[in-house]
Formats: sequence, structure tokens, C-alpha cells
Amino acid sequence: MRASLFITCYNDTLFPETGRAVVRLLERLGVELDFLPRQTCCGQMHANTGFRAEAFSQARRLVRMYQDADAVVVPSSSCVAMMRDQYPALFDELGGEVLRRQLELLLPRVYELSEFLIDRLGVEDVGAYFPHRVTYHASCHGLRSLALGDRPFRLLSKVRGIQLIPLANIDRCCGFGGTFSVKNGDVSSAMLATKLQDVFATQAEFCTALDNSCLMHLGGALHRQSAGIKTIHMAEILAGTQHDEAQA
Repeated sequence: MRASLFITCYNDTLFPETGRAVVRLLERLGVELDFLPRQTCCGQMHANTGFRAEAFSQARRLVRMYQDADAVVVPSSSCVAMMRDQYPALFDELGGEVLRRQLELLLPRVYELSEFLIDRLGVEDVGAYFPHRVTYHASCHGLRSLALGDRPFRLLSKVRGIQLIPLANIDRCCGFGGTFSVKNGDVSSAMLATKLQDVFATQAEFCTALDNSCLMHLGGALHRQSAGIKTIHMAEILAGTQHDEAQA
């Protein structure tokens, strides 16, 4: 099948290895991927800070760009949540009937990565190999907005060599929240410290998630504390194979 990859501006700018991992993973599974270089941002940062016209401009551009795609794969829960939760209201406020109809037709074809693998491709075992101790952090957008449920665990449990360690209080926020961590730094730091206690208790080698925004927040603190725990997007775990490990 064919699919388009929306890599998100966050990943493109700060975590390009996530995009490369998604490509390796999906091509291994037989997906023919399109990548549109003119893609930019979903508009979430603009919408969350009150710049609705600017957010609408980004949203309109994205919808028009992908209106003919068979499927759009997005390795970011927060960006998918932006499209599903905020685009309809933006388009009701600032868009016309044609654009609202284009959005209505597109949204069922937009998938967060774990949704695409399980719901669209119908696979749980992607042939991955990752011989490490791993714990999974559920981002707020994935947990609450997208209701990803057990999809990430079903995928991770099939990874060969992995030791998957449950994270206590998995429903707690890490404290990032985009501009929340800037505007409410003290509260954000307190939430992060609490989350890190649970991460440390797992004694994992890696903390993974489906949002690099959370992982940046967690990873920065882990690095500052020389904790020895690394962060890694789940796409990079699923993209790994035993051959890759042997070549490392």
C-alpha cells in the first residue's frame, strides 16, 4: 500500500533519526512511502498560544497537501491530536464549506504510527530486535486525546530481546506540555521530578514514547542528572533488526 509521511516540524528540526526509523520500518513492511518536502507544521504551537489565524493557515495548507493521500502516517501523538481535536473548530471558524469537507474526508486517513501499524496494516510483530531493558511513557495526547490504549504495548511486547518494564503511574504527565513548561516552569519541573522517580525505579536502559516532545523533556533531565537512562522514540526500537545489532 501507499502512504504519506508527515514527519512534523519538531522531528524534522530536532529528531531526524525518528523520521529515518519510520521509513526503514514501513518500507520493511512493504509500505510505499511518499514524502512531501514542502510540508511544515501542523499549527499546534500557534493554536496553543492563541494565534488562531496562523494556526488555520498551517492547517489549511496541510489538508490541501494531503487531500489525495491514501493514508498519512504521523510519528507524533500531539500532532495527530491537534488535527483531530482542533482542526474542526478552526475550520468552522475560519474555513469555508469546501475546506471543511476536505478535512472531514482526510481525518479518517490520518494515523499516529502505532494506529497505522495495528489498525491499518494489521500487524503487531514488525520483526524488530532490541535487546535492552525498556520502559514506556504514555504521553498525554496519546493516552487521553487519541486513546491509544494497549497498542504501544502490543507492538513492544513482540520485539525480540526486549525486557519491557512497566512504568508506575503511567497516566501522569511528564510536565512538558509545550509552552506550559516555559510559562509554568516551576510546576513543570515539579511534575518532571515526580515522573523521573518512576522512571528511575524501573532501572531501565531506555525510556521510550511516541512523542519526542515528552522525550526531550525527560531526556534533558536524565542527561543533567547523569542518570544513565537514554530516551528513544518507539519508531527507532521497532525499526531495529538483529542484522542492525550485529553491524553496530
